[in-house]
Amino acid sequence: MERLRILVVDDSLTIRAILNEVIGSEPGFVVVGLAADADEAGRMLETRVVDVVTLDIEMPGTNGIEFLERFRTAHSTPVIMLSARTARGDEMRARALCAGADACFHKADAVRRKQELVDLIKSVAHHEAVLDSEDLAAKALAPRD
Repeated sequence: MERLRILVVDDSLTIRAILNEVIGSEPGFVVVGLAADADEAGRMLETRVVDVVTLDIEMPGTNGIEFLERFRTAHSTPVIMLSARTARGDEMRARALCAGADACFHKADAVRRKQELVDLIKSVAHHEAVLDSEDLAAKALAPRD
């Protein structure tokens, strides 16, 4: 069975290490890159085959939303916004969905709710993720830049 290839993009070394452990320890997954910012992620995406990108929002330089908007113009690779700013009810969650994120997951829950994150990665990789009614409503009401 071929493993899903995941690129983790987060400016925090600690978070990258945690996500590498949480995601990389899952059978059927392999972390193919750990990027500290959008520029590094862009370089990695030029040379690596990736099935899913997890992307932080708040990073130095180009933030995750700006990166996602540019990325979406040329790529259909599924993206999960994995950030402290993607909790239910946060306006940034809706902005991420409007920018083209396939799903959002609250970064603080990555360890405690590991199985939910794993299931979400699998569903977006297979293009089976469906936004729930709360996310659909938030996306519809989100301000468009």
